[in-house]
Amino acid sequence: MTAIRVASTASLTLLATASSSSSYHSCPSFFAKLHFRPIWQISLTFTPLSSTTSKRMAHSIAHATLGLTQPNKIAPPKISFAAKDIDLVEWKGDILAVGVTEKDLVRDENSKFRNSVLQKLDSKLGGLLSEVSAEEDFTGKSGQSTVLRLPGLGSKRVGLIGIGSGGSAITTYRGLGEAVAAAAKYAQASNVAITFASPEGIPAELKLTTASAIASGTVLGTFDDTRFKSESKQPALKSVDIIGLGTGPEIEKKLKYAEDVCSGIIFGKQLVNAPANVLTPGVLASEAQRIASEYSDVLSAKILDVEQCKELKMGSYLGVAAASDNPPHFIHLCYKPPSGEVKTKLALVGKGLTFDSGGYNIKTGPGCSIELMKVDMGGAAAVLGAAKALGQIKPAGVEVHFIVAACENMISGTGMRPGDIITASNGKTIEVNNTDAEGRLTLADALVYACNQGVEKIVDLATLTGACVVALGPSIAGVFTPSDDLAKEVIGASEAGGEKLWRMPLEESYWESMKSGVADMVNTGGRQGGSITAALFLKQFVDEKVQWMHIDMAGPVYSDKKKAATGFGISTLVEWVLKNSC
Repeated sequence: MTAIRVASTASLTLLATASSSSSYHSCPSFFAKLHFRPIWQISLTFTPLSSTTSKRMAHSIAHATLGLTQPNKIAPPKISFAAKDIDLVEWKGDILAVGVTEKDLVRDENSKFRNSVLQKLDSKLGGLLSEVSAEEDFTGKSGQSTVLRLPGLGSKRVGLIGIGSGGSAITTYRGLGEAVAAAAKYAQASNVAITFASPEGIPAELKLTTASAIASGTVLGTFDDTRFKSESKQPALKSVDIIGLGTGPEIEKKLKYAEDVCSGIIFGKQLVNAPANVLTPGVLASEAQRIASEYSDVLSAKILDVEQCKELKMGSYLGVAAASDNPPHFIHLCYKPPSGEVKTKLALVGKGLTFDSGGYNIKTGPGCSIELMKVDMGGAAAVLGAAKALGQIKPAGVEVHFIVAACENMISGTGMRPGDIITASNGKTIEVNNTDAEGRLTLADALVYACNQGVEKIVDLATLTGACVVALGPSIAGVFTPSDDLAKEVIGASEAGGEKLWRMPLEESYWESMKSGVADMVNTGGRQGGSITAALFLKQFVDEKVQWMHIDMAGPVYSDKKKAATGFGISTLVEWVLKNSC
């Protein structure tokens, strides 16, 4: 049995400043090579943008820092793997975590474990492990865990972490890593080991993926976004030994991929967690530019201002942005491989509402969640998180355009009114019958722009409708596409990334409810089938020759339980891009 060791260090900073001007709805390395060097550097630095009036800028900065603490420099834990055989009974550390299936918990006529690994541990503990686990009704189901402080082993604590039937699902093993990270936080554990009661039950072809999922879960489970807290505890976890899954160049490659994806996920979480008085459209654009600068060998950035958007006739996008003092910024990053021929051109388009008040159809009443509308740029965060990860992975043969029409939906005398008619950049006119259906208006011009880049496939992501949350709940995103081939590609990528998508119908007959008497269309239909009519609206702005998918991620973008962003969509996007690379 072997383990893998990786060290990491990091510094995380955030300047709580926001831009002012006129005018839902680096981590280069976390894991690394065997015998790793120190890695894991994250920097999220927000700098103020220029303003036209010093008076207004002073007002904006005052509000940007109001109620926020000064940023803390956080030293994240060093997560280590070691390539060495370990006797579980003799392993010395804070927590020995054992992944167990329901089958592993089968007992003999004396209520003792039949599993040899658990038998050996239990024997050393005088039968206390089997006794306590029985009393706690621990059956090994996924999501169950019990951590006990028992004398007799080299470790201070032993934990049994349920993995259900021990299937091959990425979420199972990522959940194992997250459970271990949670146990380490609770116990203030400095070092842990992760192993299995039945390592032989994991097929050889799945051991690399399993190790990667556990490592990802541990890192993501350890991460806490404490930038806006006056006091925060440093993570105690310093090292992790993964035992029984092998080592060598292949696992090194797999862990490197996991580290790159995790860096993108953490970046995406930070963007969504940042409040709207910190993460303005201008700051989001600055962060996008920083990513392009960090990976300038493969990424370039183009940020369009209001005048440039007017030249492109983006009346739909600019109509949403018209009421805010923080000007819109249209973000376009482009990934090109460092060498070789480009065979496929893709676009990832993310909804980028850094705050959504609802406009004149202001969000009111219980359940409107206006206080959470900082998350309305979750699609943009997924797109930019994927850009960060792909900037490190550098896939060959594929060109990727990352597009975000960033703005705020606010209220003022210059704002868009219910009943207004606006014109999108493809010439289609829209009667605005609800200013709170603004995300689709920004995406309309973003999708036209994406098609004009000559791409063959587009995936857009948006926290678009409450209707999708009602239909699928908080953990599953709805996907809409007229292309069976694209549906198969993206859903396959989501399974590899451990995220849940469900294909929804694009019922064309529902378009009747979207017709206007005075314009080409209205921006909302009736209450029924709201997520479907929203997708049908977006379809009007996609070239028929382009394969397109819309992902409504309003449910899984944010965890009510953890009160924080999830980083949803990033794993799926990265996997999908790689499926399209040669």
